[in-house]
Amino acid sequence: HAPMAEFVESAVDLGFDYLGFSPHSPITFNTNCNMSFDSVADYFTEFDRLKSLYGDKIHLLKGMEVDYIDQWGPASEYFTTLGLDYTIGSVHFLPSFDDASLYIDIDGSFERFKVKMHDFFHDDIVAVVKSFYEQSEKMIEKGGFDILGHLDKVGMNASLYQPGIDDEPWYDKLVKRLLDAVLDKHLTIEVNTKAWIKQQRFFPASKYFSLIKKYNIPYVVNSDAHYPELLNSGRMEAINLLA
Repeated sequence: HAPMAEFVESAVDLGFDYLGFSPHSPITFNTNCNMSFDSVADYFTEFDRLKSLYGDKIHLLKGMEVDYIDQWGPASEYFTTLGLDYTIGSVHFLPSFDDASLYIDIDGSFERFKVKMHDFFHDDIVAVVKSFYEQSEKMIEKGGFDILGHLDKVGMNASLYQPGIDDEPWYDKLVKRLLDAVLDKHLTIEVNTKAWIKQQRFFPASKYFSLIKKYNIPYVVNSDAHYPELLNSGRMEAINLLA
């Protein structure tokens, strides 16, 4: 929601040593939140320009948050040959229950989520949650990325749709199973602070922080900021809680 240069300037003002860019990757159909294939070259050009301008003040990293949709994802040759500094693998889209070839974004506002639950998922929130974790496990199995993005993001909209669902034993079991897959593949996870200010929630939820530390899973604390002024939002709260 702002030019890349404004993010760099904000990071420099905040005293950051590193800033990683991770725009939502191109996918095989048009969306409102993903880069087009044609815009990737523009992204790289602007990144190189900013790196030459600010390289003496901050270390910039060229990344991408790559969506997984079965036959397209971080392991696809397109992404492995882009020369990225790092890749975040994330699940935002789930196959419709009536048409498995139609992928639906479940990551938007709760109001849109409710409509999509009815139109594409038979109002079956349990099945949607299970589908999210199934897609996440498939993505991990195929690999091709460095960091697993917001690994329980579905929990926020799911808990608004059916309060308490993310505290049920079967839900915890799905998260722990995903963490086991992370361990098996030696991945890093992100502790995502984007929803902290408005929802008082991290991804993964803070109740899993003790498991992250117990399993000694490598993690990075990311603000997932779509606005320059939010680059540091929730970061110290997460770091302090993890400590």
